Amino acid sequence: MNRQRFSRYVWGVLAYNLVIILWGAFVRASFSGDGCGAHWPTCGGQLIPTSPSVAKMIEYTHRLSTVVVVPLIIAQVIMAFLLFPKGHKVRVGSIACFLFTFSEALIGAVLVKYKLVAHNPSVYRAVADSTHLINTFLLVACLTLTVWWCENNPPIRLRNQGAIVPALAAVLAGALLVGISGHIAALGDMLFPSATLMQGLRDDFASTGSFLVHLRPMHPFLSVGLGLYAILLSRAISRQRPELQTPRFARYCVWLFGTQIAAGFLNLFLSAPIWMQIIHLFLADLLWINLILLAASALGQTVSVPFVEPPGLEVTVP
Repeated sequence: MNRQRFSRYVWGVLAYNLVIILWGAFVRASFSGDGCGAHWPTCGGQLIPTSPSVAKMIEYTHRLSTVVVVPLIIAQVIMAFLLFPKGHKVRVGSIACFLFTFSEALIGAVLVKYKLVAHNPSVYRAVADSTHLINTFLLVACLTLTVWWCENNPPIRLRNQGAIVPALAAVLAGALLVGISGHIAALGDMLFPSATLMQGLRDDFASTGSFLVHLRPMHPFLSVGLGLYAILLSRAISRQRPELQTPRFARYCVWLFGTQIAAGFLNLFLSAPIWMQIIHLFLADLLWINLILLAASALGQTVSVPFVEPPGLEVTVP
């Protein structure tokens, strides 16, 4: 296998992980997370369940899909060490992919063993699910960067880049925060559904009810705020980092944020049906991948003039 084929292979691993992420969302939204009971890695105490229910089959299929990832990632690490020299970023990225794949399985096991699935509305579940989401996003980021470095793109440079480093760090951290708030909102919608949009708004601000419901309004406000910031930042980066593929990723960022915000409001208007939740999550994954590529491209350029914020986008460096 040559490097070009290896790059396509890693793209394939990334695409397969996106399928697993979306199927995992369906497992959660369909209340199938406890389909195998509190057993892990077995399902109901059996390696291959007999007379399974629908929920058990949904959960078991998800587990089987995650098992396939392990040999794929191991093969990626082996090929990275065969094709790239010592110290190459592709080797580092592949090892990181392996570590985050391992921690992904570990967090999934904790969710199952401690019954933080299905109808569980506890704070512990919200924290564990948020940890799971962060780990998933970091795994996707590592796979994306591995592909980026496979294609002979320059390494990320943080020195002498001006305010672009904290500006991009802020948008990436903001994307993680929005993802967490979105997951908590989805849990609230799933566990405490509202018949209509107006009923949902009343539940959000009622004095009684679950904290998951009370936290739901955070998500649209954070999403819109981050979207506006990211659009302004993308336009500024596109002008001041015109080389490599930076302007293209900046345009994608604007389009994806606009589409994602529209999809979010549609999801809210439709009272969060499962199919719309999955579309919303898929767009979030694409946006995260594009943000990683935008940052890698912008910070891979050597510039003589540091990044200067446009009016309305001031970043203070402590």
